[in-house]
Amino acid sequence: MSLQETIMAKLELWKTLQDLKDEEFVKFKWILAQENIVKGFPGIPVAKLEKAEREGTVDLMVQKYHHDGALEITLKILENISRNDLVHSLQKSSSEPKDLKSIVPVPLRSDYGRKKAKLGETKAEIERLIQERQMKILEIQRSEELSSESAHRHITDSQQVFTVLQQLVETTLTNMVAEIEEKRKTAKKQAEGFIRELEKEISDLTKIITELEQVSSIENQLDFLKSFANLNGARPTKNWTEVSVTPPSYGISVGSSVNQLEENIRREKEKLIAKAKLNRLRQFARDVTLDPDTASPHLILSDDGKQVYCGGVRRNLPDNPERFNTAINVLGKQSFSSGRFYYEVDVKQKTSWDLGVVKESINRKGSIILSPKNGYWTIGLKNGDKYIASACCLSVNCQPKKVGVFVDYEKGSVSFYDVDSADIIHCFTDCSFTEKLYPFFSPGLHHGGKNSTPLIISPVF
Repeated sequence: MSLQETIMAKLELWKTLQDLKDEEFVKFKWILAQENIVKGFPGIPVAKLEKAEREGTVDLMVQKYHHDGALEITLKILENISRNDLVHSLQKSSSEPKDLKSIVPVPLRSDYGRKKAKLGETKAEIERLIQERQMKILEIQRSEELSSESAHRHITDSQQVFTVLQQLVETTLTNMVAEIEEKRKTAKKQAEGFIRELEKEISDLTKIITELEQVSSIENQLDFLKSFANLNGARPTKNWTEVSVTPPSYGISVGSSVNQLEENIRREKEKLIAKAKLNRLRQFARDVTLDPDTASPHLILSDDGKQVYCGGVRRNLPDNPERFNTAINVLGKQSFSSGRFYYEVDVKQKTSWDLGVVKESINRKGSIILSPKNGYWTIGLKNGDKYIASACCLSVNCQPKKVGVFVDYEKGSVSFYDVDSADIIHCFTDCSFTEKLYPFFSPGLHHGGKNSTPLIISPVF
């Protein structure tokens, strides 16, 4: 194989590794370190692989196994981590003919031969530099793609945040204006009432003056005395000096509205941050299905492996080592031994359930206590309103309809979320994961039909 063919082959392997997710790449290197993954191929020492990125891993494989061996072991590992799409792609690209000129540097004793060999070495060095730059271009392009994806997510999240904040401000302003306007109308109504009352008193007093003037103009003493006796002595007695219309304190309404706005913004900000965080975790969603070989004989599983409930009647099933024979439990088919993963389960209308993850070596026979000590990291609902984790009661703001389960294997944490509110229900930290983890489900007993609704593994959109 020519140098240029070798370079192109290494590029194909590097591009294939670039298509692996971070957790898949970690698993790829872990398998690569094992002995005889492909018969006759020794593993690469962990110390060399530990800090190796994708480019360095390709170089280590080619140095250890040469190109054909590196290709063979890459295909084998891709099969082991269920990336058959990359297997087909790599097989196809490797089998395509390459229109390249073979360069066979042959050291010659003659000056001509030495110069030809020097040219070959120079060309090889230049080709190496080209390869480095081609790989750097791919690396930069991938970084730019990740940056664009991150920017898009942050723009979307920011737009949602500011839309909510804008709505809060507009609603608060509308309510504040309405409150001020109501106070203004009340003050105006009071003033208009006083004015009407004063105008009536003025009218009454004016009539009295008119009467007084009429009586005063009578010259005949007898008629004067008679008219004077008939005068209406009643007159307004209200002391208006004590009456005033005090302008409402509109500043109190403004201050109260601003304080309420700040509180609403604080609460909404916390909600939006929580939802944005949960959305970032949801990108690690994995397709989880139920494993019928582990299901208790009392459980009924749907054909698609996405739903489970307790049927109330024990079925006659083989008591294989993987099966729970007494506890009403079932595991997922998929296992995880590195990276991060997430799945969601619909729990609405149920009065009892347990969810989480378990280690592969858990006891599956007889009575089982769900606790991290026994390899169970779970939360559950009992009696319709009591949430527990390892026998400890949990404080839950509102009953979740859908629960998200997120595991960070390397960090050693298992977190449970109310998907609708994005509130965290509970989190196990400082867990020591040393073996495969499996999703865990228990729909609870049938309870005469009160808890017959199934647990449903939901798609993550």
